[in-house]
Amino acid sequence: MAENTFDRFSVFFTGDIVFLDGATFPLGQLTADVLNLDSEILTEIDRRVNHFMSTVWVLLQEKTDSAARSAQERLNAVWDLIFNLPVYRSLRLDTETARSLFPDLLSDRIKWSEVLNIDSEGHRMFEDFLSGLEYFSESLRNFRGQLDGMLELYFESLSRRSSEAYAEAYAAYFTDTIAAGEPFFPEQEFNQSFPAQLCFVPMAHPTGAGKVLLAEKVEFRYLSHFLYTDFYRGLMAGNAPRRCHNCGRYFLLTARYNTCYCNNIAPGETERTCRKVGAHKKASHPTGLSPAGVEYRKVYNRLKARKQRGKISRDEWNATLAQVQEVLDLAEQGKLSDEEMRKRFAAF
Repeated sequence: MAENTFDRFSVFFTGDIVFLDGATFPLGQLTADVLNLDSEILTEIDRRVNHFMSTVWVLLQEKTDSAARSAQERLNAVWDLIFNLPVYRSLRLDTETARSLFPDLLSDRIKWSEVLNIDSEGHRMFEDFLSGLEYFSESLRNFRGQLDGMLELYFESLSRRSSEAYAEAYAAYFTDTIAAGEPFFPEQEFNQSFPAQLCFVPMAHPTGAGKVLLAEKVEFRYLSHFLYTDFYRGLMAGNAPRRCHNCGRYFLLTARYNTCYCNNIAPGETERTCRKVGAHKKASHPTGLSPAGVEYRKVYNRLKARKQRGKISRDEWNATLAQVQEVLDLAEQGKLSDEEMRKRFAAF
């Protein structure tokens, strides 16, 4: 049976590579994949989780097989989306248990009695599971929002792309964030530490027959904690996500390689990549930012100032920034004229 679950999974790090059950990724690639998720996916996960939670309370009151089946059916609708996200889709997950969780739980009298006993470890684990589901989408929104701002304001203007340059940019971000104080991170003091269990293990080299690697096996309880780790380890290795100046999607810049265009097929093209068709934008904007990127930076700074002054709440900040991001995505994809793009940005 696979050992990985939604709220407890292990990955292996060695060098500048992360291993997920045999699949290998350069550090930072999975971060870029999550940054590129359609925000509507997270909205739909929230909707399905809320739908599921309403059946959980019914199950706790009725304690019937039909209530368990109903809760499981709605939970499976959540799994349909979550298990297809980056990271999860590359892990061998114990989906069999996940997709029969509530009927199995109700049929096990000892475990079910623990769930109902508010003083038991089983009840605490049950509540942690529900809380993890409820906060799942929000944790990814916070992660994406933080990295969007950091990469745009502190990394985009870098003339060098190396671990040293990234360290300097992050130091500036870290210092500014600490100086912003409580209004910027109202719930707790700003830090980038994440609990995890780790051990060092030998593993077979994925490409060299008979070769062995020393790897760091790390167990995470939250997807966002892995993503932060992947991102910061990537910076240490000289890798960082960057937003393509042509299509607006993130791609991974590997150590010391510097370009502002990805190598994917450009919007509206059948063969040519963004790297081939996007150079004229760079030439007309010496700062390296597209017109939409320039306007996005202005709006981001304006919203950041409002949040620091306490004019908008954290929830308002996240919601508005998601709307601003949608305008940027549309503009970078060529779906808005410059006039319409500026008009929409000016409304924030």
